[in-house]
Amino acid sequence: MEASLFFVEWLGKPLWMWASFIALVIAILSFDLGILHKKNKEIGVGESIKLSALYISLGLAFGAWVWWYLGAESGLAYMTGFVVEKTLALDNVFVIALIFSFFAVPRLYQHRVLFWGILGVIVLRAIMIGVGATLVAEFSWLLYVFAAFLIVTGIKMLVMKDAEPDMSKNPLVRLMRNRFNITDNHHGERFFVKQADPQTGKLVWFITPLFMALVVIEVADVIFAVDSVPAIFAITTDPFIVYTSNIFAILGLRALYFALAAMIHRFKYLKPALAIVLVFIGSKIFAADLLGLEKFPAALSLGITFAIIASGVVWSLVKTRGQAGEA
Repeated sequence: MEASLFFVEWLGKPLWMWASFIALVIAILSFDLGILHKKNKEIGVGESIKLSALYISLGLAFGAWVWWYLGAESGLAYMTGFVVEKTLALDNVFVIALIFSFFAVPRLYQHRVLFWGILGVIVLRAIMIGVGATLVAEFSWLLYVFAAFLIVTGIKMLVMKDAEPDMSKNPLVRLMRNRFNITDNHHGERFFVKQADPQTGKLVWFITPLFMALVVIEVADVIFAVDSVPAIFAITTDPFIVYTSNIFAILGLRALYFALAAMIHRFKYLKPALAIVLVFIGSKIFAADLLGLEKFPAALSLGITFAIIASGVVWSLVKTRGQAGEA
């Protein structure tokens, strides 16, 4: 009886596939935290690049398994979703760096914040993708809404100039400062500490700036997911492909952050390329209907997506060659 439960389908795939994926993610995170980063330490650019290569290899290896087990179409959809989500995740780096700078988070503890942030992302993305999959299955016309949203978002990214947000005016930061006891300084790796209340003298719990940084990063990811979740659903409606490609792309963000934060100025033209990708992904749903196709060819979709992003990366590296990064 128990064995048969593993073959019961949930969201289009047998439970054993979901359970195996979750077990794999837990094993990867346990290895990362329990062995690679058992003690807090600053992560250099060299180590960051090596860890990023490891995570990307794991994501591609899982994609190869999807291709082998579920077929070429599923494999191509996974790879496209992985590439798009990985590129969208790169856009998060600037915001994360801004948050760390505002809260003066020491490099020694940044990995800890990112690690717990990833755990939150895994849960939040599961909820968002689960709701999205249910709605799309019930109301197929929502895909056209997602597609139109991506086109509008991409065009806005192309025409609007970036403005550095003022974190001191962030509504969430102001809310936490008004409603909770906040320490002025960091207390090592601790998120909460007990201190004497300035008014009563009694010992009460205080939130540290490290925890505030974690909360703001989690909320920022929810905002970024408003773009990334519709983007992956515009590529495939298979919840297993949507979730696994999302999580494998995000898993390596912690490792990639420390390398990209030091050279984010070199990717000046990546955002316009990403905007064009969003417009393309949204447009291909309407193009498939105009051409009388059931679906836009998966191989062509992956090829065009990769070509646009690669062009943005290469053009950025060429145009910013020799430029020094900002402090």
